[in-house]
Amino acid sequence: MTTYNLKNTLNALSNADNQQAIKGIMRGIERESLRINHDGSISKQAHPQGVGCALTNGHITTDFSESLLEFITPVSESSTQTLQQLKDLQKFTLEHMGDELLWPISMPCFINHQDDIVLAQFGDSNVGKMKTLYREGLKNRYGSMMQAIAGVHFNISFPQTLWQSLHSLKQSNAKLEDFISDSYLALIRNFKRELWLISYMFGASPALCSSFLQGRKSDLPFKKLGKGTLYLEVGTALRLGNLGYTNSAQSSLRVMYNSLDEYVAGLKKAINTPSDIYGSIDDYTSATPKQLNKNILQIENEFYSPIRPKRNAKNGETPTDALLRAGIEYIEIRALDVNPFSEVGIDLEQIHFLDVFLTYCLLKDSAPMDWQEQTRSTENLDTVVNQGREQGLMLNFNNEQRSLESWGDEIFSQLSDVAQWMDIAYDVDYYSNTIKRMATWIHDPALTYSGRYVEQLKASGLDNGHFALSLAQKYKQSHETASYTEFSKSWLEQQAAESYQAQKAIEQADKQSFTAFLDTYFRVC
Repeated sequence: MTTYNLKNTLNALSNADNQQAIKGIMRGIERESLRINHDGSISKQAHPQGVGCALTNGHITTDFSESLLEFITPVSESSTQTLQQLKDLQKFTLEHMGDELLWPISMPCFINHQDDIVLAQFGDSNVGKMKTLYREGLKNRYGSMMQAIAGVHFNISFPQTLWQSLHSLKQSNAKLEDFISDSYLALIRNFKRELWLISYMFGASPALCSSFLQGRKSDLPFKKLGKGTLYLEVGTALRLGNLGYTNSAQSSLRVMYNSLDEYVAGLKKAINTPSDIYGSIDDYTSATPKQLNKNILQIENEFYSPIRPKRNAKNGETPTDALLRAGIEYIEIRALDVNPFSEVGIDLEQIHFLDVFLTYCLLKDSAPMDWQEQTRSTENLDTVVNQGREQGLMLNFNNEQRSLESWGDEIFSQLSDVAQWMDIAYDVDYYSNTIKRMATWIHDPALTYSGRYVEQLKASGLDNGHFALSLAQKYKQSHETASYTEFSKSWLEQQAAESYQAQKAIEQADKQSFTAFLDTYFRVC
């Protein structure tokens, strides 16, 4: 039997029967952005009324706080369409924000105190109150400052034609649904092994406002700029490091990705295991609750991971139960900083790279990943987060030291092969051109997002906050002069109006008390 490593798999997929199998990749984007005042401070105003209800508008909502907007595109086969939809959503929202702006970077603006970050409100329904109480729990567990960090989530699913071709080529005896889930998990393992590359290429948060630390000391080798800017000279993505979306309390959670049952079991254990750390915080059974419950994770979404297997859940269904019901449907990439060089937070070339990189992660061999290997991958990420642009940087490759340049060159050589195959399938040349151009970044860190950001920040002579504010003003002007292309203004207004009707219907349908509602919810979980 043929061993289907990356080269053999690409050769097999290049025959006439399978050449078009990759066509039909579907994508969706979720972009987060803080609303800020014209002076660069965080907005304390409520969610803009004109854009609809945060609970029920599927395209414009909030994340942790009232000021942290989230723009969600529909699923689309066209990357260009997705970016235009994202642009329309942001243009429409800005029109309802007065003189407020959208913060164009991941690390937050100047925030005097965490109480300036107003928790997101979702109305008086039980599900709405649950969402706010969950956020109250996040605040009391980790502090609100961490929750003010913004990112971009990239969702991708591969076409049924590819799954059928791979299922046949690998002579799998598994049901197609199980084969797809196993293949997505193989992708996740490879992604985690080489996640450091995403941080190196697209990390764009090497600087922050000192207010973010709230007086805490840091062991990171920060340099100072202006009145209150701290930055890492060779760092890449503070958002992905110990100052960002990490949770030391979760470090003991051994959530593994070698099978769907193993992954689900790891998460379910975390949401049903009492926490030694958070046990003293009042939960929903108290008169004045400060968190949903006293477990290690309140709900599954609290698990901070740079990549997640996903399936659209039915009403009342938890994410893991949806996975168990019908397998993995798509993958959510959560490791992207907001791109400060794009008015919508991500650009077309990034999407082209991610298409190739994730296809490569899917098609290449992916052995089971034990906890020690997961730990090594996290250590490599931390190394690149803090010093990724340092010349001669060494990483841990199978328990041996290897230079970032050598490992990166090897990855890009294989990405080039994948890109050529995808170009032929799509009858384009942009996949190969993207990989060829970005391959040069491995040996010239000044070309990376973090390299460009630090260079431009220094050249501006501004604090990080004022530099980001200038970008926010520039992008708002661009949105103001642009025309709607994918969504009409009237359609977006209709969505906003319908969202309020939907919220009212949910509130009127409630028959249980909030406590009884949560009793039922956690009993089912």
